Amino acid sequence: MADDTVPMTRLLAIMAKLRDPDGGCPWDVEQTFATIAPYTIEEAYEVADAIERGHMDDLRDELGDLLLQVVFHARMAEEAGLFRFEDVAAGIADKMVRRHPHVFGEHAYASLADQVEGWEQIKAAERASKAKGGVLDDVSAGLPALTRAVKLTKRAARVGFDWPSTDEVLAKLHEEVAELEVEVAAGDTAKARAELGDVLFVCANLARKLDIEPEDALRATNAKFIRRFETIEAALAKIGKTPEQSDLAEMDALWDAAKAAERKSR
Repeated sequence: MADDTVPMTRLLAIMAKLRDPDGGCPWDVEQTFATIAPYTIEEAYEVADAIERGHMDDLRDELGDLLLQVVFHARMAEEAGLFRFEDVAAGIADKMVRRHPHVFGEHAYASLADQVEGWEQIKAAERASKAKGGVLDDVSAGLPALTRAVKLTKRAARVGFDWPSTDEVLAKLHEEVAELEVEVAAGDTAKARAELGDVLFVCANLARKLDIEPEDALRATNAKFIRRFETIEAALAKIGKTPEQSDLAEMDALWDAAKAAERKSR
């Protein structure tokens, strides 16, 4: 009998019970890989949010929620006779050992850059063993668009399809923005959409060249926008007004004041 005092064993047993058609939870029983996938993505983002906020208690809880997603998918796979949670754990353990020959083997890297190159070579060999066709074939379509754009350009760069420096990327960005301006002025929404996509793709490429994670950068800017807008609301509240009772000029002035205060406090 499984030792239910071991947290991982207990969690696996709880999920098995929840999925049991005889006495389990009707909602859990009716779920599929497809219906659970959005929750898995959401939980990963909530982990990232807790890290961004530096809230370790929340991080602990969110990591638990994310672990539950792994257990949920593994349980559904076991019921279908595909694989078990133990197979998932064994697979990632084997992969980590294989990708770290300098830790678990006799290999030695000369530098961190050499280690990164070795990691990429090992991953390339893994992809080749899975009989993937083109260079971009296994870049997941389920990734956030900006993250996928970074991975696509990174993969293409490995085979030499890349700009030499950020200067060329910035020049391309200016070119794409100019093309976007033309379509916006023409009022062609469909073409503007395509050009905006090109702008965002180049931005993702620039982020890769600068070694900046674009999702992280945009999350930080979102947080900054919220912080500054809340400052506007607070300033308006002091004079008995709401944003709806204000106008753009007044709010823009308050925005500039909030921006200046942030810079002064650095």
